[in-house]
Amino acid sequence: MALETTLSIIKPDAVAKKVSGRILSRLEEQFNVVAMKKLHLTREQAQAFYAVHKERPFYPALIDFMTSGPVVVLALEGEDAIKRYRELMGATDSTKAAAGTIRKDFGTDMQKNAVHGSDSVENGIRETRFFFAP
Repeated sequence: MALETTLSIIKPDAVAKKVSGRILSRLEEQFNVVAMKKLHLTREQAQAFYAVHKERPFYPALIDFMTSGPVVVLALEGEDAIKRYRELMGATDSTKAAAGTIRKDFGTDMQKNAVHGSDSVENGIRETRFFFAP
C-alpha cells in the first residue's frame, strides 16, 4: 500500500444542510486531515478547478452550483487514500450510491452529492495543490 494524498470538497449542498461536521467526523476516522479550510469559491476559481469539464454540457450548471455557497476543502492523507475515499464517497449519483456511503447518506442526486474526491494519484496532487501550498 502507498501513502497518498487526496482532495475532498464538502460541497455547498452539504454545507447548507449543516452536515459538514458529520462528514468530517467520518473522514477523520479513516484519514489524516493534513489541511482544511472553508471558503466560498469565486467563479474564476471554480472554472479553473473544473476546467477539465469545460466542454461538457453540465459545466455551466456545475460552476453555478459550486459557487452557490461555501465549501469545506480538505487534504486527506492515508494508505491508498484515493481508492478508500472513493469507496467511502459512493457512486456519483447519490440515488445509486451504496448504503452507508457519504453520498447516499447526505446527497440527493447526481450534482448535489455532498462531496468531491480526487479520482487518481495525479489528480490528488494537482487538486490539493490548487487549494493548499505544497
